[in-house]
Amino acid sequence: MAGKKSVSFKGKQVDLDSFANKIEEFLKSDGFTVESTGDAEKGYVLQAKKGGFLSEVISAQRALILSLSGPADDATLTIGIGNWKKDLVITAVETLFVSDLFLPVDVAEMAWTAEVENKILKKIEAMV
Repeated sequence: MAGKKSVSFKGKQVDLDSFANKIEEFLKSDGFTVESTGDAEKGYVLQAKKGGFLSEVISAQRALILSLSGPADDATLTIGIGNWKKDLVITAVETLFVSDLFLPVDVAEMAWTAEVENKILKKIEAMV
């Protein structure tokens, strides 16, 4: 995962409302601070940040950004590192309409994104 990773749930009939809520609750239960916005029509954006390993290795302004969009039978989840934005609406617009929101990652962030991919993304995929 060099910056971002996308997973397609083709043929899975994903209820975006329910799935976004499950992802948010999962991240919160794992110690993340989470903000989310969106709707089933346009898609959802969640930004999550966490203390501990993340705050020691990556700038406190960096966050995990998750974008969930698409029709129920072909939903796509994109996950990557971006800047924590106080204005979540701006984050949502940038995430859904500007593909450059996700930042290039350095060595420390690559270690963290590998951790994210190996643990968090696998758990989220299992929710479908």
